[in-house]
Amino acid sequence: MSNHALSQKLYAAAREVIPGGVNSPVRAFRNVDGEPFFVSRARGSHIWDVDGNELIDYVGTWGPAILGHAPAVVLEAINHAAKAGVSFGIPNPHEVEMARLIVDWVPSVEKVRMVNSGTEATMSAIRLARGFTKRDKIIKFDGCYHGHVDALLVAAGSGALTHGKPDSAGVPSAFADETIVLPFNRPEEVEKAFAAEGENIAAIILEPYPANAGLVFPQAGYLEFLREITTKYGALLIFDEVMTGFRVAKGGVQELTGVTPDLTALGKVIGGGLPVGAFGGRADIMDYLAPDGPVYQAGTLSGNPLALAAGLAQLKEMERQDGWARLEAIGTAFAQGTMNALEAVGKNYRLNRVGSMFCLFFTDREIANVDDVKQCDFDAFRRFFWAALEEGVYFAPSQYEAGFISLAHSEQDIARTAEVVTKALKAALSQ
Repeated sequence: MSNHALSQKLYAAAREVIPGGVNSPVRAFRNVDGEPFFVSRARGSHIWDVDGNELIDYVGTWGPAILGHAPAVVLEAINHAAKAGVSFGIPNPHEVEMARLIVDWVPSVEKVRMVNSGTEATMSAIRLARGFTKRDKIIKFDGCYHGHVDALLVAAGSGALTHGKPDSAGVPSAFADETIVLPFNRPEEVEKAFAAEGENIAAIILEPYPANAGLVFPQAGYLEFLREITTKYGALLIFDEVMTGFRVAKGGVQELTGVTPDLTALGKVIGGGLPVGAFGGRADIMDYLAPDGPVYQAGTLSGNPLALAAGLAQLKEMERQDGWARLEAIGTAFAQGTMNALEAVGKNYRLNRVGSMFCLFFTDREIANVDDVKQCDFDAFRRFFWAALEEGVYFAPSQYEAGFISLAHSEQDIARTAEVVTKALKAALSQ
């Protein structure tokens, strides 16, 4: 990537008319002390920037590209749907078909509503939980990101039940006061919160496999504990499976673990690369939504025919190809190559992986929550990122982000990546 003159020119122009030059903060490459490149096209497991550099991509538009970029079945579905009209604002058959598929595949979902993003999905699920329980407080976990919802952009105070503080300007402190932020994988803190505020807690919301702090796994019995304590106190359990839904398994984390939440937020993979989200759960809870119930939620473009046609095509193709089993095989090969690279450089860094999601943590300590991630060697990660990019492999530009593998990643891609990881690790550790 020594040639990036056009990307630099575009970034300078973007900064004049777009805040920070990007339309989502992580794209600015601030976590790796650099400037972003601009993409001109993508196909399969590869992307090409505007300067003509070709890269093996392990970001996959942050998760949706589970078949790879621009798969033929998705392009055909979009083209066919577009010929009939790109938006109606009236019910269309794709909505019913997608809803039926989600209900059939996701263990917790009896009814589902379509929205336009993961943020909309979590925001709406929380409003519904509050309306259903007639309670106000929400528990979230430090390191779990649920979109830029005011009540969820909250950092923990000095103790489990101290007032939270907004992570973002523009979020009123009163909103933060209704959010209890706890450390992940610490059941005793959850017990304290419910002992003090149980009758006021509407729901716990979490990423069952937190993927916005790298990739963190719940300790044995933790999800089961959350299910039990919410049931005990009459609160709801909300799984944010925007990232993990349809990616780690056909039915998401809840299929893998057997833990069934009350509500589930979905997105990314179900849009085939187009903007889409959904939330669903128990029928008695979902029936609290307008027009049948008192909880209002609406969206002009919800159930957009192009997005749902793309998502349906992608999900059906995953099922046709036994995609999740194939992704496990590709992920295993990727993990083996990475472990070989670590052995070659004499490092015992932590590689967390489930199916086609992964994160290489630049630390040898166990990763239980975001506090452990904060102990990683961020300087070494930054050097590794740029060294890998220079060799033609694009990983997420932050130690706090997960990586994604697609069905389009070939044996040659995986073998080449292992070579690059070895070389990039050596470069990162030699300084």
